[in-house]
Amino acid sequence: MIMTKKLLIIGDGEFADIAYEYFTVDSPYTVIGFAVEQGFLKEQEKFGLPVVALEQAQEIFPTHEVEAHVAVTSTKLNRVRKRLISVAREKGYKLANFISPKAMVWRTAKVGDNVFIFENNVVQHKVEIGDGCVLWSGNHVGHQTRIDDYCFLASHVVISGYCKIGAGSFIGVNASFADNVSVGADALVGMAAVVTKSHEKAGLILNGNPAEPARVSSYRYYRVEQDV
Repeated sequence: MIMTKKLLIIGDGEFADIAYEYFTVDSPYTVIGFAVEQGFLKEQEKFGLPVVALEQAQEIFPTHEVEAHVAVTSTKLNRVRKRLISVAREKGYKLANFISPKAMVWRTAKVGDNVFIFENNVVQHKVEIGDGCVLWSGNHVGHQTRIDDYCFLASHVVISGYCKIGAGSFIGVNASFADNVSVGADALVGMAAVVTKSHEKAGLILNGNPAEPARVSSYRYYRVEQDV
């Protein structure tokens, strides 16, 4: 693959390491550095590339030459990734996607910015995936489903057709959704949960088969405030 674009990875944790590998092997991007917020800057180099303070990143990696990708997992119910994407945009960076060539993303699907889709995902006809979403390996997203901004799908999730996943949600390994099911913003859907009906209230934790809300909210679980 011919490398034609320069990329700055925002983050320096495990997901940043994975993003470096995937962008390097299976994309037209050449990673040229990493950036983290000044208070988290603990190393000067990663994979032989500079690690810089995000506050000064555009001085070292000009926005007219370099694109960026925020490689952060579901920390604090996806709030950290959301905030850093906003910071990158304010600095003027164009946000790059990684879509594995080993994923099947149908031509009518719509994908937002700063999306990371791993191998063996199936994204069907007229699916919409919002900004800042991560789809780990091996998921199925059924036709005309909407995944709102800043969601994180772990592996082997099955979402049937005409579903809606609310913004900021985390969907655990092997969770399943029936057709025409919606979950509200900031949902935490547990491992192997089977969602057979809609639960549209924000901040629910859903577990079991059939999945039912827990008494504790996802906001309390992650110790974050509900967005206004």
